[in-house]
Amino acid sequence: MEEVTKVTPPLLERRVRQREPTVSVLKSKLKQGVNCSVPRVRSTLTGFFPVVRWLPKYKLREYIWGDVMSGLIVGIILVPQAIAYCLLAGVEPIYGLYTSFYANIIYFLMGTSRHVSVGIFSLMSLMVGQVVDKHMFMAGFDLNEDPSPDVFNATLGSNLTAGSLHSVELMGQQCGKECYAISIAAALTFLAGIYQVMMAVFRLGFVSVYLSAPMLDGFATGASFTILTVQAKYLLGLKIPRHQGYGTVVVTWFNIFANIHKTNLCDVITSAICISILVAGKEIQERYKDRLKIPLPTELVVVAGATLASHFGQLKSNYDSSVSGHIPTGFIPPQVPSFSLMPQLALDTIPLAVISFAFTVSLSEMFAKKNGYTVRPNQEMLAIGFCNIIPSFFHCFTTSAALAKTMVKDSTGCQTQISSLISAVVVLLVLLFFAPFFYSLQKCVLACIIIVSLRGALRKFKDVPAKWRASRSDAIVWLVAMSATALISVEVGLLVGIVFSMSCVIFKTQNPKVSLLGRANDTDLYEDMDEYKNLVPPPRVQIFRFQSPLYYANKDSFLRSLYKAVGVEPFLELTKRKKAEKKAKEFSSKPMNGDKNGEVVIGLVQRELDFHTIVLDCSAIPFIDSTGMATFKGLVKEYKEIGVSVLFANCNTSVIDTLQKAQFFGKNDKDMSSLLYYTVHAAVLHANSTSTVAESRSEDSAV
Repeated sequence: MEEVTKVTPPLLERRVRQREPTVSVLKSKLKQGVNCSVPRVRSTLTGFFPVVRWLPKYKLREYIWGDVMSGLIVGIILVPQAIAYCLLAGVEPIYGLYTSFYANIIYFLMGTSRHVSVGIFSLMSLMVGQVVDKHMFMAGFDLNEDPSPDVFNATLGSNLTAGSLHSVELMGQQCGKECYAISIAAALTFLAGIYQVMMAVFRLGFVSVYLSAPMLDGFATGASFTILTVQAKYLLGLKIPRHQGYGTVVVTWFNIFANIHKTNLCDVITSAICISILVAGKEIQERYKDRLKIPLPTELVVVAGATLASHFGQLKSNYDSSVSGHIPTGFIPPQVPSFSLMPQLALDTIPLAVISFAFTVSLSEMFAKKNGYTVRPNQEMLAIGFCNIIPSFFHCFTTSAALAKTMVKDSTGCQTQISSLISAVVVLLVLLFFAPFFYSLQKCVLACIIIVSLRGALRKFKDVPAKWRASRSDAIVWLVAMSATALISVEVGLLVGIVFSMSCVIFKTQNPKVSLLGRANDTDLYEDMDEYKNLVPPPRVQIFRFQSPLYYANKDSFLRSLYKAVGVEPFLELTKRKKAEKKAKEFSSKPMNGDKNGEVVIGLVQRELDFHTIVLDCSAIPFIDSTGMATFKGLVKEYKEIGVSVLFANCNTSVIDTLQKAQFFGKNDKDMSSLLYYTVHAAVLHANSTSTVAESRSEDSAV
């Protein structure tokens, strides 16, 4: 009677996955996409306007007090900042109020974050101002408030004419300096919104992944230093133009010191008083933030006091102090953004659009996690996109989420975006009734508000030593992004920061950590012998770990590190053996004593290696490409020629699939069981058993 042999099933068996035909997948998606029903229309509308979902569930008694308080406080802070940041954006103060009003209403309707405050942001205002000034200069407008021969600016030339006389034809009408500036800003804002909506539609939010936290941090700090430099002239009452081109910080400080003798003493005294009060208010706020239920309205107090002092002291007429000027009440009729300007602004808009959505999405996710709810990043991109598209028709400039005001909303009990609606009402009251009262407000006061708001970003310099200790690569990325932004330009700094941070990642994958593994006592645990004590390498087996993907860019690094670790390069070893064989033949052809001649030949030809097997621990290799697969093939073949086996352990399914598709294990994977092992220990046991069998066979053949 024949014995029935039981077949032991494999330890791990892969699931068989059948992919649906591409045509059927496309048909189902198309059918799902064009399917129209009442529930689908309702869900689409409520998804596009999240306010429809949460507003009917609003808990009036529980939420209203926190929303009203945070809305009022943010609105009070927003008004002076809206006027001040127009100095950065290069437009009249009224447009900052418009921007804050419309952005808060649109985000109330479309945003998914309960705490984010969307509106004017110093970094966005600076970037808008640089684009506005560049195109104003190209159009021939005079950027100098008070032309002086002592101003150094290589880009200033003879094409500048008096700003009050020069005009440009735009959309069939003659456009003066103020009109052209807001036309550029509105066209820029419209384009930024279009870019952001397109990114949301095509699911391109992954772009923000390439904006690493150290890079964004360094970029924001460098931009803050640029903002401080641009505003320094207002503190001293100097009337010098904003530099066009690279090196704004260096050239601006050169111009400031070259014209320091023209300092307006009245503006200097006012600036010193305002900065002292603002800094003192911030310090008190930070020190007693647990006791103070609401933030101190320091900016509003400073603006109100400085406006009254300037008005009754007649500082403009008596001391030639620069003031904000007339701010009209009410709204200007909407106007379509100038499409003729958009081709010139297409490239300038890209960094604004990317930075705007990156800050908005990151802030919304950060505060959602802190307060225990979720946001939809794609809807956030749509929301910020429409916060730029729609206001561009109402003479506004580019917006994004602002960290400082978002933190104020969070700390003052904000519950929903009703607080944004309250802030918009505060701005509306200023637009309708109180705007003319800011006529006598000095520009140096606005500059003080901007500069003091940069304290948090400029304090990042103190964190550099800690960053260096925590991660040198992150600290270097921060320093490079900050330096490029501050010393070259904001746009170039952003590009340099992205490229450099990505280069650091590529460098890490090209030069990863490699190690030889040893065994811990009598267990099946193998670890890095350089990192752990009391590890013993298995006899005549080298275990090599490569901690990176294996692809075309780091193939050479993988081979170099492997050859160095095991101490044997197959090609060189084979060459040495061929030379030894050649010398052996030469010795054997010479007439010598027979026994001695044989000993010499054996000594030349035989070269015993310290190991007979290399085990590649692939646990830290997430994927390989065709180049990596070819590298594995070459290794197996080359080491086999010198009598060394190469085995693979701990491969993930992605690596296994790539090897199988390339028939690395032979036809029908016939060599898979002899090359691939689930654990390092299994590979070592197989190597030792194979070596023992081979040695016994060689001994038998010798006998």
